[in-house]
Parts: sequence; C-alpha cells; structure tokens
Amino acid sequence: MNYFSSNFKLGILGGGQLGKMMLYTTRQFDITTHVMDASNEAPCKIACNHFVLGDLMDFDAVYNFGKQVDLLTFEIENVNVDALEQLEKEGVRVYPSSKTLRTIQNKATQKLFYRDHNIPTSEFTRFAYRSEIEDAIDNGGLEFPFVWKAAQFGYDGNGVKIIRQLSDLENLPKGECIAEDLVPFKNELAVIVARNKAGDVKTYPVVEMEFHPEANQVEYVICPARIEDAVAKKARAVAMNVSQAFKHVGLLAVEMFQTKNDEILVNEVAPRPHNSGHQTIEASYTSQFEQHIRAILNLPLGKTESKVGGIMVNLVGAEGHTGDVHYEHIEDIMQLEGVTPHIYGKKQTRPFRKMGHVTIVNEDINEARKTAETVKKTIKVISQ
Repeated sequence: MNYFSSNFKLGILGGGQLGKMMLYTTRQFDITTHVMDASNEAPCKIACNHFVLGDLMDFDAVYNFGKQVDLLTFEIENVNVDALEQLEKEGVRVYPSSKTLRTIQNKATQKLFYRDHNIPTSEFTRFAYRSEIEDAIDNGGLEFPFVWKAAQFGYDGNGVKIIRQLSDLENLPKGECIAEDLVPFKNELAVIVARNKAGDVKTYPVVEMEFHPEANQVEYVICPARIEDAVAKKARAVAMNVSQAFKHVGLLAVEMFQTKNDEILVNEVAPRPHNSGHQTIEASYTSQFEQHIRAILNLPLGKTESKVGGIMVNLVGAEGHTGDVHYEHIEDIMQLEGVTPHIYGKKQTRPFRKMGHVTIVNEDINEARKTAETVKKTIKVISQ
C-alpha cells in the first residue's frame, strides 16, 4: 500500500507530546494524519492535518473517529478498548491491537500475563479493593514494605506508592490494585522493542533510568546503560521474550529492574513510544518515533544502534509554580555543546507536569552525564 503523498489516513488517539513527536516522521514522509484529543490546546494540534476534539474514553467518540481513518494507533493507554475492538471487527487496522492494549491497560492483568508466560517479574497480590490490603496485613498475608499500584489510570508516577506503614494507605484510591514485593535493585533499565506485522523485530540498546525520589518520575535516561555486557544481553533477551508473548505491532517499551544478584525482572510495559526513548531523536540512527510509524505501517524497520552516547533530561514544572509557563535560563543551556531542547507546547505549567525534555549527546557518556547535571541545575520550568 502506498502511504506516501497519498490518500491514506493515519489516525492517532491522543494529542500529547508523544503524538507530536510521531508527527515529526509523518510530516517527513508526507503521511496524512488525523488526531483526536480531549484538549483543544493539545500539542499535536499544530502539526497534524486534521484535529478532532473528543474524549478518548468515550466509545462513540473513538469509534466515529476511527471510521474516518485507514489505520489507528495511540500515544496513550487510556483509550476506550471496546471501540478499538469494534473497529477491528469492521476492518480498521489498529496497532498495537485492542487485545494488546486491553492486557496492558490493567496492571493486575498485565502482571498475570507475565506469570502465565513465565516472564520474570516481582511477586504480587491482586486486590479488588484497597480495604482488602488492610485485611491481608491484619491476617499476616502481607508484610511491610510493599509497593501499591492502582490497577488502572496511573501515569507519570501517579498510582504508585511505597507502603511502609498502615497510614501510607490513607487517601489512596479505593478500587482495584496490586501489592508488589519491594525489589532491592541496582538499576532501573528499559529496552524498546520494535515489531512490524511481518514479524521483523529489533531492539534498541538498554537504557538506564534515574528517578526523582519524590515524584517517581524519570529525571535522566542514560544510553547506553552503565552496566556489564552480560546484564545488557540478558535485559534485551527478556525484552524480546515479552515482545514475543504479546506479538504486538509497533513499539513496546519494557521497563525492568536489575536486582542485586543481576537478575532481570520486568516491572511494566508501554505499547507506544516512551519516555525512555526520547534520546533516540538525536542519538540513534532511527528515532523511536520513526520506528513506531515504520512498524505499524509494516515498513522495513530502521537501524536501532546509537550514533553517539545520549542522555535525556526531563523538563517538568517546578514545585510552587502553576500558570503560564516560562523556561528560565533556556538560552544558557543552549550554549552547551551537544544540547538540544524539545519544548512540548503546553502553555500551562504545574508541579511535576512534563513540559519538555533536553537531549545531551557526547561520545563519552560520562561527559554527557556531567552536562546533563548542569542542564538540570540551570533550566527551570516556572510560571510567569
């Protein structure tokens, strides 16, 4: 099928920064794009061919949008899966599939999937209600500390909390959740796997993620990860096994723990471009966003190796600042060698909201890490 400068229409559900960066590629390839988002100020609006305002969790909105396009993808998991399933029955191609998304949307279902497919993951218990956790603690079936995760609708550190005492459960959502063993780990790693409909599969190099201690958000993504080759090989193999189990089409970002004993445990996955792959825009032969487009259109997959070492620094709203955004000292970081800022186009900032990212490239990853620290200390995302 001819996708380039043709009548083909690609639909993207979600108009945030991930969709916006996908549009770098669709504009490069001259592929017509339709985007739907609930916000009239979505970052994608300025770059797509057609923008539709709509609720991604509403069956009719998603279904009617999908009927206007030839192939449908998404940049966020919180989408009405029943509508995607109905669209597939009526001949609309949806990648990744509704089956893949349905499994991943619910963290309890996702963990059970790992167990059923012999994929290494931390031990966990599923609870229909938060109150059942308190009963399990009282009965001795659950011990502190553990990690509480909401089964659905978590994002950017929301819906995850380490529980060290009973009072930590207060004010958490009351619905379905899981309690995971708290894993003593050396590193948090991630591997992005690309797979097209023909079954061709490629993995990106292993990245290392450093998290903000309070917000539970990624602060730095480091590529290549500063780990032994044997551990990197094991992580890529586990990620390939996860991809094979899902048989997804598109990208699958596999987040993992490297334990104290150098075992690899899968934490969770995302069936889309991911925060752990932003550095690929500058540092890799093929960016994760181009690779996603290639994969869902069943085109040849691009080279995944890095051209140079890369580090990504997340730009998030500073604490104590809400309102019209201002990027303080952005000119100062642009004077640094190998530094490229990406501003997502969100006009309003609030504490810990993802507003952009900065990529630092250098042949020496340790030098890149030093520059990343300077960037983090210099630029501030504040309100005017």
